[in-house]
Amino acid sequence: MTLSIITGVLSAFFLFASSIKIFGWQETIFRVQLEMFESYGLNRTIMRLVGVVELFGAVAIWFQSSWVGPLGALALLGTSVGAICCHLKFDTWKQGIPAMITGTLSALVLYSG
Repeated sequence: MTLSIITGVLSAFFLFASSIKIFGWQETIFRVQLEMFESYGLNRTIMRLVGVVELFGAVAIWFQSSWVGPLGALALLGTSVGAICCHLKFDTWKQGIPAMITGTLSALVLYSG
């Protein structure tokens, strides 16, 4: 039951985040994220690629009974760790708190899978 809730929260969060990175449909959040990526020395193409990895992870974590589920959790963990590293290097640790939370939850899903 708890794993299903964690999976649902992670999936919803990363579906939302990835859709903005891929399609840029939410103008305000998209602009802020693109500015962050550019301040890290990354471009729009990398931002879109991160969105595709997040989208894969958000869908794949629902398939824990196969090899795809843990791979999806690993993808989400990887993007979270990358975000934490960028925030620690270029921003403040406080800006990395959401990534720390998603990283922890992704690790729990990976461990459970």
